[in-house]
Amino acid sequence: MTIKGMNQALIAMLMLIEGRDLILAIALFVVTFAASIGIISFILIKLPPDYFSESNPRSFLADYSPAVRWAGLIGKNALGVVLVLLGIVMSLPGIPGQGVLTILLGIMLLDLPGKRRLEQKILSKPRVLEKINRLRQKFSRPPLVLD
Repeated sequence: MTIKGMNQALIAMLMLIEGRDLILAIALFVVTFAASIGIISFILIKLPPDYFSESNPRSFLADYSPAVRWAGLIGKNALGVVLVLLGIVMSLPGIPGQGVLTILLGIMLLDLPGKRRLEQKILSKPRVLEKINRLRQKFSRPPLVLD
């Protein structure tokens, strides 16, 4: 199929979309964009400033029974995988949301070898850390501390 043929096919598909469907798609875009920014912002604001520091111990459900701890770890890792995949999708052009930050949140939930190193690599990008710390500053939270 040539480029001209693909353009004509795309135009034909767009003509099939009714006004109601277009409004619904735009509303869904706006709602998912706002929700992703709101949730990600809330989590980044609530993090302790030394969360990404090597000296910050991370123990998840340490005071609970092994069954509860395992169930929690499985749920936490499953949510982490979902967030990483959503972040990858949101990193694509035209898809709403904060892709890199969503990937970071997903990685924070995963229990992987080398996880801290990967978190540090993402946060070592000046634009990412600058945006997070600017957001934290708006809510009178101290900046994140990196090792």
